[in-house]
Amino acid sequence: MTKLRPYLAEDAELLAILLQASVEELAADDYTADQRDAWAASAEDEAFAKRLAANLTLVALDDDGEPVGFAVLVQNSAIQHIHVHPDLIGMGIGRALLEALQKLALARGAEALTADATDNAKGFFARLGYAAKARNTINYGDEWLGTTTMELPLKALKTAVVQ
Repeated sequence: MTKLRPYLAEDAELLAILLQASVEELAADDYTADQRDAWAASAEDEAFAKRLAANLTLVALDDDGEPVGFAVLVQNSAIQHIHVHPDLIGMGIGRALLEALQKLALARGAEALTADATDNAKGFFARLGYAAKARNTINYGDEWLGTTTMELPLKALKTAVVQ
């Protein structure tokens, strides 16, 4: 079982490194080196830590209490980040983070969640019940990355929780 806890200010540097490693290794087949560099650079400024602190950010920990993943819920309706250490993909960490955010959003009254899934993350969201709604692009510096808006109605989750 993955241990989760809320984001702490001292997590910022490690989560930035984790995001950069995740982008570099996991998105190599879907985005150019310039796109990955621009995306990874988004974690290098002070605004990154402020964004994590301003939203509901959960951190996944290994057995030693070190961060190995994180996910961010924005305005109780959108998953903004979900990153897991590349060496730990497929071990349920991303799923645990996403399911925890879904439960929290549902408890706070959300009807649905969306995520602008990068091309390398589309399959992950689809396996967890999210449906593709629109194709779009996001800007990082001088680079544009293709993404897909994915949506999960929380009604089914609400029914499961009640029963």
